Amino acid sequence: MTGERPVRLLCFPHAGAGGAAFARWQSVFGDHPQVVPLPLPGRDTRAGEPRLTDPTALMDDLLCRAGPLTDAPYALYGHSLGALVAHHFAHEAATAGYRPPVSVVLGAVQPPHLPSPLLRHELPADDKAVLRRLVSWGLLPERAALEGEDTAGLWRRRVLPVLRDDLLLAHALRAGAAGPLDMPVLAVAGRADTLAPPGLVAQWRQYAPAGFALRTVPGGHFFVRERRLPELLARALDAAAADGCDGRPVIPQSTIAPSRPTAGGRTRKGGRRAGSAVHSDQYLHPQEPGGRRDF
Repeated sequence: MTGERPVRLLCFPHAGAGGAAFARWQSVFGDHPQVVPLPLPGRDTRAGEPRLTDPTALMDDLLCRAGPLTDAPYALYGHSLGALVAHHFAHEAATAGYRPPVSVVLGAVQPPHLPSPLLRHELPADDKAVLRRLVSWGLLPERAALEGEDTAGLWRRRVLPVLRDDLLLAHALRAGAAGPLDMPVLAVAGRADTLAPPGLVAQWRQYAPAGFALRTVPGGHFFVRERRLPELLARALDAAAADGCDGRPVIPQSTIAPSRPTAGGRTRKGGRRAGSAVHSDQYLHPQEPGGRRDF
């Protein structure tokens, strides 16, 4: 089988972010694949549009906008909230009749069946309390919660409303999670990420019967900002294509855990369902304690 290298890498940013999170990636990849950030409605270049917190409406919007980009082989990358969006998008694209991605890369998020520390408790109604909580989680800089600071007022007026809606969207995506994917999945975790530690990110293997790999990188939750991540992805996609596995980061089916979550989405019209180098590459090996093995 001839390896299929993706022509495009469609990227979904983390909560509160836009396409700038991937601004430097093209220089790492070179000419191929083309890096295509996909900001969500109401964010970034789409700031004038209503923000969507319903997964069904969001998928309809994204498929309408990104559907034409699936005319050639492509891969997906999503970071944190964006990874949940990528999981849904991959499922919806396939069931809606679009070309499915050759691979899905999920960064800095644990799978939907595991409770996220960000969503265990409702956010306080008081904006200042929310900012303090987000700062304590390491999601915002300390200046965002400073009393009496003009910059803190800007965080409350401009950033916090988006983050509130992004967390609502994350909760809805988890509650109506899509099922296992028909294409291989590569999960990436920051070794110092306390919100999505590698041991929990590894459980995406249950959603990847077609093949799964876990890789870790230095850093915490926002390793998307580091050059190491696109370097890792470039190597992974090149190696997979050279190995003749359709551009997909894959390990043999025999090493994949047999258990799978059931799809939680409802049936929709048309049959669709809602829903610096890297120091170690760690692959899932369910027969070993902890399901990890270093190569």
